[in-house]
Amino acid sequence: IIVTMESPKLQVKLNENERFRKLKERFVEKFGEPPLFYACAPGRVNLIGEHIDYCGYAVLPMAIEQSILAAVSVNDTQSIQLANVNPQYKDFAVSSEELQIDRTNPQWYYYYLCGVRGVKEHLGLAPLAGMKCVVDGTVPPSSGLSSSSALVCCAGLVTLEANNKMLSKVELAEICARCERYIGTEGGGMDQSISFLAEEGTAKLIEFNPLRAVDVKLPDGAVFVIANCCVEMNKAATSHFNIRVVECRLAAKLLAKRRGLDWSCVQRLSEVQAALGASLEEMLTMVQEVLHPEPYSREEVCQTLGVSLEQLRDGVLSANTQHVTHFKLHQRAQHVYSEAARVLRFREVCEAAPDDSIRQLGLLMQQSHTSCRDLYECSCPELDQLVRTCLKAGAVGSRLTGAGWGGCTVSMVPVDKLEAFLQEVRKSYYTSDPRRAALEKHSLFVTKPGGGAALFLEA
Repeated sequence: IIVTMESPKLQVKLNENERFRKLKERFVEKFGEPPLFYACAPGRVNLIGEHIDYCGYAVLPMAIEQSILAAVSVNDTQSIQLANVNPQYKDFAVSSEELQIDRTNPQWYYYYLCGVRGVKEHLGLAPLAGMKCVVDGTVPPSSGLSSSSALVCCAGLVTLEANNKMLSKVELAEICARCERYIGTEGGGMDQSISFLAEEGTAKLIEFNPLRAVDVKLPDGAVFVIANCCVEMNKAATSHFNIRVVECRLAAKLLAKRRGLDWSCVQRLSEVQAALGASLEEMLTMVQEVLHPEPYSREEVCQTLGVSLEQLRDGVLSANTQHVTHFKLHQRAQHVYSEAARVLRFREVCEAAPDDSIRQLGLLMQQSHTSCRDLYECSCPELDQLVRTCLKAGAVGSRLTGAGWGGCTVSMVPVDKLEAFLQEVRKSYYTSDPRRAALEKHSLFVTKPGGGAALFLEA
């Protein structure tokens, strides 16, 4: 699938689409000229497979209706001017030759610049076309629905179009996955992949190395409901996420060393499994045998691997994990291998479609949340409360989705119980708390698989 200036773009009639019409009005008001084109990249909800993409394992997300939409004009000033419909996000302007990204200060425009810089460097664009851009986002920020990655993907697509270049969606997804690391987040590529490769009406099994997406038909008779626990968590502003990445990397290296592999070049837990030709069940047994449940100190890690503390800091730890003194390797590896198995089982159930498929998928979701909470420790009290509330309200399965430590749950709800479910969750979780009640309108919604990133012209 090619994304290029020559490709047919989707036509949008502004008098029939209020969001596009308002964005154009804002653009004209801001820059005194109409936009040349529009670009849109969706957020996503991950149904199962949390924190395993950066370990090399397949995940199972779908795109959602909420998205990042940008109106853009192109010029030859070699400057990038950015504005946001939301007044809490300030304007920003920068020379296209000086795309500096401050990872200590993860502002919205730095995510946009990640996408610009990624495409610029990949294609060797010099000079880069000047751009004026107004952004409108409907993905709740810091909610685990990938608002930041959608912004990076939208910016990458805008940069490609503004410079009249051509890339496949797979290439663009891989570039955007890499370039988001400019802001300091060491993600694995799920968010960018589903934003580009999503198709309406189907979830996707996203596999890595090489990147590919396979349709997964979800069962009839149930819908997925997203609920925000109203605790925000910005991955780039904290070290929680990157600490887990480092713990998985260390677990992979220790397992590889104990099994006589060249551990120095091992980065992911999936690489250990592949090198040993083992099953996921065998890897789980190996975790029990090799990694002790007690946290590993930096000194023990160094001693086991035969490296100095300086080598550990330079070769394994990331910039915002230098302060970490202890690592829970046993628990993190156990989560990753068991979660990878749950993803494959989830897909198998969807394909086989047994009579009790909804019950089976719900159980896998519950097991996933338990593992995220207890082994990966990426939940929080509010997420756990919301999961309990959703299960009590009639969901067959409910789990945190996204990085965690706040953000959203995703619940699988039988269609005939949907209205009663929504009513009960509103009453039990939102209306009982004034702050949550004020946020409830955008915090609880039914979702279905949406389409991927796209370019639009005014009809």
